[in-house]
This record gives sequence, C-alpha cells and structure tokens, in this order.
Amino acid sequence: MIEKFCNFLTKKIQKKMPEIDDERAEIIQYGLEVIIGETPKLFILLGISILLGVWQLALISFVVIGIYRGASGGFHLKTHIGCIISTLMMYLGNVFLSKYCIIEPIYIKYIITFGIWIFSLLMIKFYAPADTENVPIISKKERKRKKILSYIIMTVFLLSSVFIKDQVISNLFLYGVLIQTLTITRIAYKVTNNKYGHEEYERKEVLNYSS
Repeated sequence: MIEKFCNFLTKKIQKKMPEIDDERAEIIQYGLEVIIGETPKLFILLGISILLGVWQLALISFVVIGIYRGASGGFHLKTHIGCIISTLMMYLGNVFLSKYCIIEPIYIKYIITFGIWIFSLLMIKFYAPADTENVPIISKKERKRKKILSYIIMTVFLLSSVFIKDQVISNLFLYGVLIQTLTITRIAYKVTNNKYGHEEYERKEVLNYSS
C-alpha cells in the first residue's frame, strides 16, 4: 500500500517536473517510501516504550543509532513488517541491554569501549557508507563525506559513553554504536539478503561495458 501511494506521488512529481528521468524518479520514490514508512515505526516504538515505561531511554537510543545510521548506512529489510520488527529490536534491544548489562569494574568497560572503537573504525573503513541496491551512493565525494562523518560521530558517541556518569545512559551510547556498526557489516548484509548498492552498480557498469 505504501509502495503504491509513493509511486502515485512520484508520478505526480514527474508530471510537474518533466526533467526528472526514470532513474531519479526511482530514487525519489524510495526516499518517499523511507520517510512515510519510518513515521509509523517511530509511533509504534514510542507507544511500546511508553507502555514499558522506558520511552525516555528509547528516545535517546533512537537519536544515537539514528544519527550514526544517517552517516554510516546499514541494511534494510524487504518488507515493512520486517522493518518494524528490526527497528524495535535495535532501539528497544539497546534500551534493555543498557539497563541490564552493566559492565563492571570500570576498567573493563574502558577496554570494551576501546575494542568497539577499533572494530567500528575497521567496519567504517571497509563498508561505510553501507548503501542498498535501491539507493546506491555512487559519488566518491559523497561517500568520502559520509565515511568521515561516520568516524567522527562514532568516536564522539564512544567518548560520551566514557564521560557520562549515568551507567544506563552511558551504555545507550556504547551499545548503540555497536548495534549500528553491526548493521553495516558484510555478514549482516548476507543474513538479511541485502547487497551493497555501489558494488552492484559498479558490477553492472562493468558488465555493460564488456558487452
């Protein structure tokens, strides 16, 4: 239903702006589907988190993962139901991990934080920004910008987890970074049947050139 509605809106936009070709129209439609599809997920997340009495923590989790995800990318599930379930698992999973998985003593937490930082650096280097087939990030300038942003955001959030005194909020930053970093890995893409958009684009370009 969302796909049909977004397709209808895209065609309306193309009629008013005939300079938009089919390739750009696909990108516009996908963007509309993401925006419209994300709105109910946010309300569902807030509704469930209010019922569970953790809406403030869920909001922090949403901001931390959402900002980092905006730069580093990550897999997308094929169905809206799948997206809703994965969204709830990511954001609420971060909340409950943060509440009940307290890392002590503090020096152990510092060691783990450093380990997550190194892991995230490597994953960003190899995979960020992790795009999808629907919206490949082809521009080298854009890829470089998002990669640098990913490094900065990830590092700032992990530093925040070190200096924030409240253990639960500190953990929201720590586990949030780890969860989001995992979503850009090749293993996560294989498990969720996703492909990196820029790799597929380059592969098709090579095939077209060779033919």
